Amino acid sequence: MQKPIIAPRDSRPPPVEVIGLRKVYRDIAAVDGIDFSLAAGAVTALLGGNGAGKTTTISMLMGLVIPTAGEARVFGADMARQRHRVLHRMNFESPYVDVPMRLTVRQNLEVYGRLYGVRDLKGVVAATADDLRLSEFLDRPYGKLSAGQKTRVSLAKALLNEPELLLLDEPTASLDPDTADWVRGKLEHYCRTRQATVVLASHNMAEVERLADRVIMLEKGRVIADETPTDLIARFGRSTLEEVFLAIARRPRADEEKLV
Repeated sequence: MQKPIIAPRDSRPPPVEVIGLRKVYRDIAAVDGIDFSLAAGAVTALLGGNGAGKTTTISMLMGLVIPTAGEARVFGADMARQRHRVLHRMNFESPYVDVPMRLTVRQNLEVYGRLYGVRDLKGVVAATADDLRLSEFLDRPYGKLSAGQKTRVSLAKALLNEPELLLLDEPTASLDPDTADWVRGKLEHYCRTRQATVVLASHNMAEVERLADRVIMLEKGRVIADETPTDLIARFGRSTLEEVFLAIARRPRADEEKLV
């Protein structure tokens, strides 16, 4: 009898692996010993109130903040020491991080494209601008744009190098509902067609329900829940993720240890 063919195990490291990650500022633990691993192509939301540790975690995944203890690994590289190995494979988008105001949109995109080693840069900038409805603003100074236009520029910057890992920090904050929905659609299309791994920090629960396959909820720097949005909603007997978020935020202090 012929032996069945067994597919070889994927020996590649996961896109993101967080091991005992901890960051302390003076006597405050912003991130307090968290662990998780993300699969390729997954969209994972980091949720939690202000000060829960979301942005600090993302900053350590980018190699911008050095952990007090533990490791943040991206494609197998320790981001505290080896980020140069993988930065070209990832990117970041946040409406809270501006690009140089005096440079035009085109100049900004070309500068970032050179930093990421994008080939056929002029062609990529033109195609990205056309896709994100930025063509008419390409030669306008970034500082003269509206909030929605700036968000589209930030998104264009984040997608220039076709990242395998995309880190999003409140990607649609301060946008009107129509523009926010359009941006989510673009992100959703990119994630699904490119099989990109995505980490999304957001306070918009409808956005999380639409985009995320998995929710990691943080509180005081610790993981208090890690499951799919549907399972999390079912566990709390609620109708939406926003209701779950409010239930956790408003629960009695004595119940805090019962969540994990």
